[in-house]
Amino acid sequence: MKKFFKNWWEVIVFAAIMIILRVFFISPIVVDGHSMDPTLINGERMIMVRHLSINRFDIVVSEEPGQPGKNIIKRVIGMPGDTITFDNDQLIINGKKYDEPYLLEYQTQWAKDRLQETYSFNSYFQEIAKTANAFTQLEDRTATFTIEVPDGHYFLMGDDRLISKDSRDPSVGPVPASDIRGEAKIAFWPLNRIRLF
Repeated sequence: MKKFFKNWWEVIVFAAIMIILRVFFISPIVVDGHSMDPTLINGERMIMVRHLSINRFDIVVSEEPGQPGKNIIKRVIGMPGDTITFDNDQLIINGKKYDEPYLLEYQTQWAKDRLQETYSFNSYFQEIAKTANAFTQLEDRTATFTIEVPDGHYFLMGDDRLISKDSRDPSVGPVPASDIRGEAKIAFWPLNRIRLF
């Protein structure tokens, strides 16, 4: 440590850099809930980075509509101006089909046993999965639907599509760009799940 900080001013500069990063560029966040399972798990701790450009399929942190000060973590599916269609779990954006490999584990389990074993910790989740018509559906179980994303907005969805409250819900809807706080980039806790997104 003494070799690293040769002079007292190095300590001050290092501390100032850390404070500036914390205040303006990065924030710690905690995953709350199961809507991003299995990509992110409840209680997982992450670093959110502000001021990054948002791209399709990024995982972002947004203010929850109608809940000032409460954040949600979701995946960007639709960019401003996109037309998004889901047709029995096939994602189509602006007429082009897209694979969603981050859904594969839970889609496989849903096809196998309707996620009954996976959701064994929550009987309400089990009931939703039992009666679902597709892994990605609307609240009324419609498996084929189209959404127009307004300019200046993003269409966000959780990876656990059966239980995620996201932009499919009219109370959430497409999220204004101004509500997006940053991008979830680094998972650092628990230690066995450290990774970069």
